[in-house]
Amino acid sequence: MTNAPNAPDGSGYLLYHSIGQYQGKTKDSALALAEFAEFWGATNDEHWANVLPKRQEFIDGWRHLINAPEGTLTTSENVTASLYSLIGALPEKYLKGKRVLVAADCFPSLHFMLSGISERFGFSLDTVPMRQGASWVEDEDMLASWGPDVGLALLTWVSSTSSHKIDLEPLVAHGRKMGSLIGVDITQAAGLLPFDVMAPEIDFTVSTSLKWLCGTPGAGILHVASDLTLECEPGLRGWFSQPDPFSWELDKFEYAPDSRRFDHGTPGIVANIASLPALKWHAEQNREELVAHNRNLTSQIIDVIDDLKLNLCTPRSASNRGGSIMVKLPPEMPAAHVLNTLKTNHIYADARGQTLRLSPGFVTTSDGIKALHQSLEAV
Repeated sequence: MTNAPNAPDGSGYLLYHSIGQYQGKTKDSALALAEFAEFWGATNDEHWANVLPKRQEFIDGWRHLINAPEGTLTTSENVTASLYSLIGALPEKYLKGKRVLVAADCFPSLHFMLSGISERFGFSLDTVPMRQGASWVEDEDMLASWGPDVGLALLTWVSSTSSHKIDLEPLVAHGRKMGSLIGVDITQAAGLLPFDVMAPEIDFTVSTSLKWLCGTPGAGILHVASDLTLECEPGLRGWFSQPDPFSWELDKFEYAPDSRRFDHGTPGIVANIASLPALKWHAEQNREELVAHNRNLTSQIIDVIDDLKLNLCTPRSASNRGGSIMVKLPPEMPAAHVLNTLKTNHIYADARGQTLRLSPGFVTTSDGIKALHQSLEAV
């Protein structure tokens, strides 16, 4: 089913790298939040009994999505909080006097945090640069920089500025030889491309429920492998870090034996509840069809870029990219002006500097891509 060009119905929605949408999301979210309000506003003693199972549903939904074993995944506010929680819990032997390796096209928020805490935790942050004129960091350059002195490597599965997707298996295999901890930020493709924390097996995973999973802000996740979890003692701990959160004996605190030890104070359950309908909707879809729809539309966008002779800064091969297409706009096409022109035609995208980001998803249609072509041509 197609929609008329320029219709404000989502046909030109190209923001799945930021906030994902699906038909019925507004109604589903409203019902979920209304149910929460009814639970939480009741004058009885069943508040926690009603909402904690919803949080567990959210956790289980994510576990099934990325094949995380039971007891290895918990909630967090965002990917930055997830990574800090993990680093702050690691035994000193993993980081002190060693390098933490990241790519220059990692999510900037994580780099901001890592650079700020490196001295405190005794590691040096090593950022692998892009080659001159390149839009992403090559896997070969990550491998070349990855020696036995790397205590932890944070891999960006799909770049938020180029949509380049790394070849995870050889990177993980090399990291194992180096004796490094290996974490993966899967934010930019989780919910679109399949990801399995056990194939290849990694030490930890961070992500959010926004973007292709169509969830809400505040609904992040942290997955940590069982063996590593048992070594971790999070400094940020609280009543939910225990086997029984309702045990308040001050001199008998102990960490939960699983991912719950990464919890601390009262969890932000509202974000989990608000995102749960999207997770359920996603679980009911044919994932191969979701990917095929995206691949069809991204191919059309590349044709538009080529026709207008704009500079593509995303891999052409579908196997080497996520679900987005990034375009480097020339100086005579200021990004703000381009975005305003697109918006007047109900084409919704964004930009980082002069890099235009276009991410078609579940509500986007071919008519929306035609409208994109017409709008860019007009500019």
